[in-house]
Amino acid sequence: MLISKMAAEGGGKEMNEIKSQFTTREGVYKLLTHSEYSRPNRVPFNSQGSNPVKVSFVNVNDQSGNGDRVCFNVGRELYFYIYKGVRKAADLSKPIDKRIYKGTQPTCHDFNHLTATAESVSLLVGFSAGQVQLIDPIKKETSKLFNEERLIDKSRVTCVKWVPGSESLFLVAHSSGNMYLYNVEHTCGTTAPHYQLLKQGENYTVHTCKSKSTRNPLLKWTVGEGALNEFAFSPDGKFLACASQDGFLRVFNFDSVELHGTMKSYFGGLLCVCWSPDGKYIVTGGEDDLVTVWSFLDCRVIARGHGHKSWVSVVAFDPYTTSVEEGDPMEFSGSDEDFQDQIHFGRDRANSTQSRLSKRNSTDSRPVSVTYRFGSVGQDTQLCLWDLTEDILFPHLPLSRTRTHTNVMNATSPPAGSGSTNPGSNGNNSISSSGSTPGNSLPPQLPRSNSLPHSAAANANSKSSVVDSAIASGVSKFATLSLHDRKERHHEKDHKRNHSMGHITSKSSDKLNLVTKTKTDPAKTLGTPLCPRMEDVPLLEPLICKKIAHERLAVLIFLEDCIVTACQEGFICTWARPGKVGLLSSQNQANSPSGTVV
Repeated sequence: MLISKMAAEGGGKEMNEIKSQFTTREGVYKLLTHSEYSRPNRVPFNSQGSNPVKVSFVNVNDQSGNGDRVCFNVGRELYFYIYKGVRKAADLSKPIDKRIYKGTQPTCHDFNHLTATAESVSLLVGFSAGQVQLIDPIKKETSKLFNEERLIDKSRVTCVKWVPGSESLFLVAHSSGNMYLYNVEHTCGTTAPHYQLLKQGENYTVHTCKSKSTRNPLLKWTVGEGALNEFAFSPDGKFLACASQDGFLRVFNFDSVELHGTMKSYFGGLLCVCWSPDGKYIVTGGEDDLVTVWSFLDCRVIARGHGHKSWVSVVAFDPYTTSVEEGDPMEFSGSDEDFQDQIHFGRDRANSTQSRLSKRNSTDSRPVSVTYRFGSVGQDTQLCLWDLTEDILFPHLPLSRTRTHTNVMNATSPPAGSGSTNPGSNGNNSISSSGSTPGNSLPPQLPRSNSLPHSAAANANSKSSVVDSAIASGVSKFATLSLHDRKERHHEKDHKRNHSMGHITSKSSDKLNLVTKTKTDPAKTLGTPLCPRMEDVPLLEPLICKKIAHERLAVLIFLEDCIVTACQEGFICTWARPGKVGLLSSQNQANSPSGTVV
């Protein structure tokens, strides 16, 4: 049994082989080859120099029960299909809508989940030349074009999203480092906008548009130095997390445009960001090859994860695999009632997961086990899954190093279940407690091993989290690329040559280098709550780390029945969750199309 399992997982000399399944403690995830979406001819796209492939989902509440729709961009092309997921094989011969653009390429897109119906959907598409288009792929209409003359911003659109709870407001980020708030009802005007300062803070400014009649953009945000690579709204829509090329995570109160807190990458730019389903934690990934977990409440780094061998392009929480109570199975699929009213796609969160997580925080009197699952994909073509467990989230519970910290309990052993290793993850055990060696000091460099929970609050020696928060949000100067500038710049060039990211244009790269020369002082951020040293925070090891594609990965989305990934060749893959694979094979084994990519 063990030998066959190792063969399936790929061991020894087969380590470089692309995996079609992987095992976690909740079971086996399997790649459904018949559910692969791509360009109709299934020819791999030559992605050198192109913009990242992105995927967006929406549910249109179709009466047939198959209301899921998927949109993806490949090169100059944009496709809109019925998404059949684990239920039926993909039929690529019948896209609902297909568009080919000239002179510019689609870079990102987002559906409005509030207004989606079986007859009409509102899809925003951002482009490499700076424009934003509002289209309806069901009616096959193009209703509006924003920044058409490029008078607002001439740089590439990096991220576009509808403002949560709004039918008309949307936010657009550019590689210029600017972000703009638009209203679909307003025009962009025939002249370049004039701005008036609304708010200024540490390395960010917010301007309003100054004009006699209301026009777009309503607001202009300038955030950090270099490109603004991605932003994400908190689940309640009140806060905005921004990941920038200068290596900073900045979290704003969206309505009051106040800075809530900041974090600095270990080195290099931050490329991606996401929120936990309950809004308590933020995970980022970027050019330091790490995933970093940041506490929203304490405004500090609580863990880093090392598993990728190259830049991390996407991070995402899995709201369906969250354990909240002692002894809960890891697979959190819930009952049908839990999810019947929930839209399962895009960035929408599972209400039941959120309510159970908030319930956990109101019962602090008794120890309740909580585990957050998140994933990451990178330019190393690997998928990593991670578990964020009790011993990392609440480091005062297990035994910790001798130090003067009032919140630390002098327990002689960690509580049961706080850091147990978990079988079934193919040898890569998840986070484990290392409370057996309390007196040992940490080595200068943490190995790529299971996390060390006793170091979680090391940077808080004789300080409270309030002080940490104050330092984090009030640090006087922001550094950009820290730690061995020259070496890191060479590292960036190497990445660019091999992977042709297209994330930094030569112009913004020059700007970054200039900023580095004038502003960077690694000593000012490294070793502070803004950017703790590696030995000062727990180092997570991935539950699984599998090579799943030939080209760099650009998409990771967790759905109820499956996980969706996509690579730069333009193949959108569906991985059935444990126990969900039979849905497709039983229905389509006999008459499945012969379109499998070998």
